[in-house]
Amino acid sequence: MIALGAGVFTARTGYSQPVGKVPRVGYVGNATPALESALVEGFRLGLRERGYVEGKTIEIVYRWANGKIDAMPAIIAELIALKVDVLITAGTPAALAAKKATATVPIVMAAVGDAVDSGIVPSLARPGGNITGLSTLYTQLEGKRIQILHELVPKLKHIALLANPANPFTALMLKSARAATGARHLATHVHEVTTVGDFDKVFAAIAKSKPDAMAVLADRPFLVSNRQRIVQFAAQNGLPAMYPFSEFMDDGGLVFYGPNFPEMFRRSATYVDKIIKGAKPADLPLEQPTRFEFIINAKTAKALGLTIPQSLIISADKVIE
Repeated sequence: MIALGAGVFTARTGYSQPVGKVPRVGYVGNATPALESALVEGFRLGLRERGYVEGKTIEIVYRWANGKIDAMPAIIAELIALKVDVLITAGTPAALAAKKATATVPIVMAAVGDAVDSGIVPSLARPGGNITGLSTLYTQLEGKRIQILHELVPKLKHIALLANPANPFTALMLKSARAATGARHLATHVHEVTTVGDFDKVFAAIAKSKPDAMAVLADRPFLVSNRQRIVQFAAQNGLPAMYPFSEFMDDGGLVFYGPNFPEMFRRSATYVDKIIKGAKPADLPLEQPTRFEFIINAKTAKALGLTIPQSLIISADKVIE
């Protein structure tokens, strides 16, 4: 088994250097190997399905931002200096940093919130330039996420929105979330957190405002890295919460609705394969997920005193007992 943090797979790390040209992929991780193990395995699975053997017929250089958005430029510059053939990114901050860093190295976005509205590509069908991949169009999902949360909490009137303003995608998410809550005549209060040191103050403010529920806005680099702290806060304060990534469910989160991210990373390997074989990113249309996951934690719901409507149980992909 190859360790996630092994870095460059060459003779100096215990693997034989293959004879001839072996494609080199630079993998930009948002958090840590442990927190993103399912995503990495999805990507590796996609490569294996296309006949690649990591460390032999393809080389992957892993670098991790540890939840720090401002670490992205240096990580990407390092990978470019290593002359990678393709960069793999996830999330808006990494994609924008990669776009700024190079106009020549192919960039495959394993997942990004909204590639068009974020200014990463001009269109999904004709991305142009050196960037392609998969776009979640997450902003279009906020209505469904708020609907589910409202069904779980019928008396819902006030929602706390937890957001990281350092992520460029947050502004788009906030606009979408406010439209979704406004349509249901729900009051919202935005609570911004950008550093670990902000959590105590922000959590105190949320507790003081006494919301009926909380929605965490999509931010893979920072908020996912601090998911345990966020889920624990919600539990300790009896706060029903909707989460943007399934990783939150691993720590006892109440409900998740969104794309299947491991599957998106698996699909990103298709783009890598095509580029390695000579395709240009400009000619590869961006994909959108066709399947969304809906997961409810019944144990957490019970602890919060919530009764899960039968309609939600029936429509859920997974109910954690």
